[in-house]
Amino acid sequence: MSTAPTTPSAGTKRERRKEARPGELLEAALDLFVEKGFAATRVDDVAARAGVSKGTLFLYFPSKEELFKAVVRQNIAGRFEEWSHELETFEGTTGELLRHCYQVWWERIGATKASGITKLMFSESQNFPEITLFYQQEVIQPGQDLVRRILRRGIDRSEFRPVNLDYAVHVVMAPMIFLMLWKHSMGACMPDALELGPEKFIDAQVDNVLYGLCARPDTGPFAPTLSSPPPSSSAA
Repeated sequence: MSTAPTTPSAGTKRERRKEARPGELLEAALDLFVEKGFAATRVDDVAARAGVSKGTLFLYFPSKEELFKAVVRQNIAGRFEEWSHELETFEGTTGELLRHCYQVWWERIGATKASGITKLMFSESQNFPEITLFYQQEVIQPGQDLVRRILRRGIDRSEFRPVNLDYAVHVVMAPMIFLMLWKHSMGACMPDALELGPEKFIDAQVDNVLYGLCARPDTGPFAPTLSSPPPSSSAA
């Protein structure tokens, strides 16, 4: 004897809808923050795009600042634990690890809407010290620490020559920042202006970084010099 399929009750549908609302609000907020920037984004517009009232939005996020922080945590800051684990379990050379990290960063951040948050921070950080401090603590510092660990791994294995890690970190991160800024500024208006293919750009930058980092004899007229001693392992 067959039984008729059950139809979800109105209460069940409402519960499912309620559970989905935070994600819908975060997605709408990401779209608007990237499109308009932080200052120009209104919570009324976020709520409207998510299909809810402003009052409903405030049930989940008490202010626009907290909404922005939640967007950053979901799309960027929340990934650092995952990336840290990948670093710890990676079995290849450090050069291969660095190339892998560039590629993963592009796939999971650079090629997504979340990369627009970087342009937002460069444009508006001086006007919003609270979110600037938040971004520094939850995105910039963890990102720099992760890159520092990669470089230290290479130095400790004698795969990379000793370098000043405080500056080498920025050498590694600069191409990522450039690519995100280009994508959401000139690249958005003139995508073919530089014929800049992100994947090819990343390959070229990885090759340039590795060529400068690879261990080589410290003798002869072209021997590298350090402006200051490399930090000790404890500083990493």
